Amino acid sequence: MNEIIEQYFDFSQMSKHFDEVLDGFVITLELALVATVLALIWGLVLALLRQLPGKGFLPLRFLTIGYIDIFRGVPLLILILLISGSLAFLPLPEAITIPQWLGKPDNFWYGIMALVLVYGAYYAEVYRAGIEAVPSGQMEAARSLGMSHGQAMRNVVVPQAVRKVIAPMLNEFTALLKDTTLVSVIALNEVALVGRDIQSKTFNSSALTLGAILFLVIVLPLARLVDRLIARERARTSRGGAPPVMHH
Repeated sequence: MNEIIEQYFDFSQMSKHFDEVLDGFVITLELALVATVLALIWGLVLALLRQLPGKGFLPLRFLTIGYIDIFRGVPLLILILLISGSLAFLPLPEAITIPQWLGKPDNFWYGIMALVLVYGAYYAEVYRAGIEAVPSGQMEAARSLGMSHGQAMRNVVVPQAVRKVIAPMLNEFTALLKDTTLVSVIALNEVALVGRDIQSKTFNSSALTLGAILFLVIVLPLARLVDRLIARERARTSRGGAPPVMHH
């Protein structure tokens, strides 16, 4: 038992390397926050494209559904390796192939690209669940007032849909936050890579345990918040007699 405590919960090792692990975790949080904002926007675009009416938009709807299915099925790790290993060789402007935006290195942005491509697809499904949970009469009423389909979606349907899916969106953020550790494979100095480097030098895993604890500090309160939001939504829908929202 003492060997287990010494290997994984050596507080002297945690204290010694705390600043390094915390710096790595800050990069992890930056990855997660930037990727989430961009994925939320991209996911909404995909969801709205999927809801376009009429036969004329059928090819676009088909392509959107194909994109969502493909990027929900491709492992994030493989996508990270594909982007980081080949983007620089494509005939595109260097600002895109070797991005150095906002002073961040290219491997940071390769990780962002992969996370946005994958989680944009997941968020699109979350938005779709919310949009489909809005009673169809809302759209009909908006159209009867002279709004176009786009105006009705923007002013009536989407605001209601977003309120219905805050809990599953937070769930996806939690998953994205944990998946940022995969970006360590392309040598980004985030918390997993920092912990692994310290482990290889000290032959002790306490720095990785510290990284896990930092994740729990963020994830556990989010999990409780999600539970409260789900309970509140269920109570609200049961009082209103509306069907419950199907969460992704």
